Amino acid sequence: MRLAAAAGLVAVTLLAAGSTLHTGYEPLQPGGDPRVRRAPSAEELRPGVEAAFRSESYVPGTLATLRFFDDADDVRLQVFHAGPERIRTVGPSEMRGVPVSRELEIGDAPAGRTIRVAVGRWPSGLYFARLDAADGRVGFAPFVVGSRRLGASRVAVVMPTFTWQAYNIRDDDGDGVGNSWYANRFDDVVHLDRPFLNRGVPFRFREYDLRFLHWLARHGKHVDFLTDGSLDRVPSAAALARAYDLVVFPGHDEYATKHEYDVVEGYRNLGGSLAFLSADNFYWRVVRRGNVLVRTGAWRNLGRPEAALIGVQYRASMPRFGRYVVGGAGSAPWLLAGTGLRSGSLFGHGGIEIDSADASSPSDVKVVARIPNVFGPGIDADMTVYSTKRGGTVFAAGAFTLAASSVRPEVSRLLENLWQRATDRL
Repeated sequence: MRLAAAAGLVAVTLLAAGSTLHTGYEPLQPGGDPRVRRAPSAEELRPGVEAAFRSESYVPGTLATLRFFDDADDVRLQVFHAGPERIRTVGPSEMRGVPVSRELEIGDAPAGRTIRVAVGRWPSGLYFARLDAADGRVGFAPFVVGSRRLGASRVAVVMPTFTWQAYNIRDDDGDGVGNSWYANRFDDVVHLDRPFLNRGVPFRFREYDLRFLHWLARHGKHVDFLTDGSLDRVPSAAALARAYDLVVFPGHDEYATKHEYDVVEGYRNLGGSLAFLSADNFYWRVVRRGNVLVRTGAWRNLGRPEAALIGVQYRASMPRFGRYVVGGAGSAPWLLAGTGLRSGSLFGHGGIEIDSADASSPSDVKVVARIPNVFGPGIDADMTVYSTKRGGTVFAAGAFTLAASSVRPEVSRLLENLWQRATDRL
């Protein structure tokens, strides 16, 4: 074995290199309790180098802290930018990207070792450290690179980092039960600074998140990437409104702190536009205590139904899919312009978890399309849009997940229309 360069904390400077289905299904009844015990799949338990960054996000020019959770010998480390790559990602336990650093040998990495990784002046986005050990094990440690200031771009994309860790049923304490409410029905706590299963890849990342990253890169979208944690640190709704014309939630953003909910709702009230490209968003209220997330209750049971903000809210979940049927092409013609879609057209693909308009939805919410009877007679997924008094637009896909269909021509055009309306105020 080769000894590490130094014990304890080690500064590592990176040189630029050129520039299983979710089985914890919620019941059909709205407001149901999703705490269904789930065991990890064989793929999730595939051996890898276990390491995680202490924080969900960093800004360029800072040092990121990476901690190892198991022993690995002769480790090599390289950082990649996920999204711009043209290489296909295969399987749930792999991440691909464009290298932004050279590969460095960091020596042996016993459990508990921490190193500092220099964050270059890279564009805002999702990045990961790839870790290769001498015994052939590979691990991935994702993190977000934010912008040095809010509003460096006029659009923000929020990665669902709280949900990623809720889905992470890693057995942190070795008692044979995963440390998440998805594994233990009596557990309301998850830790945010631990490795993911799947060799470090967030659960269902390839299916739920990756294609939208590809869409952003292919269409030249320059955005500020935020995490749930960094959104929770935005000082006020006014600050968010000054910074961004549009805030996009591409993934399954189920968990929100009170401050996060307040800031997003206030941003909407000030004229900011929102796009929710998945389903079951802002369902649970959580409290963050350092790097610990505590789930406390459903927002709708606390007098703040998510439909009042999003336009739709969680209705049901089952392992079924369907296609959207356009039903109200005339209600939002700008949204479908250039897509070739008209009333009765079929497009996209969604299911797993669905949202529907509700009595608490804004009075002017329009159901543009729906996946009819996807979970049974009358149990539909609603795709909606509504305008706010201050000129903003709020769009909701209503199913898992429009982001995953973003590379399809008609969906890509729909997203472009939404983007243009929000940023140009057409």
